[in-house]
Amino acid sequence: MTDIAVFNEICTVAFNVIYFSVILTTIFVVILDNRNPVKTMAWILVLFFLPVIGLIFYFFFGRSTRKERLISRRGYTRLSKRPMAEYQQQAAIRELPDQSRLMSFFNRVNGALAFGGNDITVYTDGYAMLKGLLREISHAQKHIHIQFYIFEDDPVGRLLRDALIDKAREGVKIRVLYDDVGCWKVDHAFFEQMLFEGIEVQSFLKVRFPRFTSKVNYRNHRKLAIIDGKVGFVGGMNIAERYIRGFDWGIWRDTHVRISGKAVYGLQTSFLTDWYLVDRTLFTSAEFFPKIEPQGDVVAQIVTSDPVGDWRDIMQGLTMAICSARRYFYIQTPYLLPTETINQALQTAALAGVDVRIMMPKRADAWLIHKGSLSYLEELMKAGVKIYLYKKGFLHSKLMVCDDELSTIGSTNMDFRSFEHNFEANAFFYHRETALALKEIFLTDQRDCMLLSKNLWDKRSWKSKVTESVVRLLSPLL
Repeated sequence: MTDIAVFNEICTVAFNVIYFSVILTTIFVVILDNRNPVKTMAWILVLFFLPVIGLIFYFFFGRSTRKERLISRRGYTRLSKRPMAEYQQQAAIRELPDQSRLMSFFNRVNGALAFGGNDITVYTDGYAMLKGLLREISHAQKHIHIQFYIFEDDPVGRLLRDALIDKAREGVKIRVLYDDVGCWKVDHAFFEQMLFEGIEVQSFLKVRFPRFTSKVNYRNHRKLAIIDGKVGFVGGMNIAERYIRGFDWGIWRDTHVRISGKAVYGLQTSFLTDWYLVDRTLFTSAEFFPKIEPQGDVVAQIVTSDPVGDWRDIMQGLTMAICSARRYFYIQTPYLLPTETINQALQTAALAGVDVRIMMPKRADAWLIHKGSLSYLEELMKAGVKIYLYKKGFLHSKLMVCDDELSTIGSTNMDFRSFEHNFEANAFFYHRETALALKEIFLTDQRDCMLLSKNLWDKRSWKSKVTESVVRLLSPLL
């Protein structure tokens, strides 16, 4: 054997040793991270059977940041000082014993403050929401904070951009926050035009080499707007033409809510915390948390969740709500890839006689995620959960209502990504009339659905069953 052949053989062996050492070390790190066993096994399978691709995917998408903090405790205390003072002055919240445990939970783990005296308007289509948002923007006098996962450079995106530019020219201070991955396809000139007009624009966790890493996996999925610190918007709608026009095969059905009252403090706190994360500027001035007189009688609590910190706030709160349901729990979600905790809570509630209904689109915008969602339906129906498939178009709404008492609208989907990886925001309402109104919205949408029967579902092709089962193995990673 020649010297060159010996050298090549040594290099090959050395490469294999180093390569497999890296794979095994990565698997060891995944195990030591003490995640959900289902998610751990999913990563081990990917790393074992697709070592090269799996290693790349883990580097970009798999690493956990839950031991970190978004903002220091001292900084958050400064930010929440004024909302906390207003919160401590109210007595009405203590008069809600049925929901006090859930409110207390969100307060303890999330710092979410529940406020009474709010008025809300619910939007079930993009046109009405955009019209309401533009109207509030036109009334702005001091500052506007806008945050969406997606801003499209289309007629709707340009309409909002031009409205913001008009207000900036009037002297209103405007800050815009968009998600870097959600707006990957948007030409930077779209945002530069706002920058040239004095609007502060930031992208959330920019994804650029060489700092690509796992930031690509942690996206800001929140959809918020706060005008003068007094009126806020939160829900599932982004800024894009399809949210108004839909598709050629159907409408885009979504839910958003306008809030006026002290609950807007929660939306403002969420935005300013995210702004601090990307700009390192902490705004705590009283002008962002103005005095607000009671606007209505709705008790509302703005709850956020993120991949940072010890707890999965919204997922754990929803688990508590599902398990506490006595009569019914209705859910609208575009994607159904529940964590094992949520999956078991839904089945347990249904087995206990609670009327659990899940509404999801019959046709979705993401084939892979939809296939994974379908894999959960059989076991849910077996437990007594009713599955409704929306036929009129794409259902993107994230709405939940329970027992004519509790309801929520926000950006959180019923999937691993929303519960564990994304930055999300939901408004929780502890108010009978609001719950009844959202229940009616659900029942109205139900007329445009097909109720899935187990007998019909069992007749689908073996090819579909196999595809769904395979995709389900990857559901914790989708």
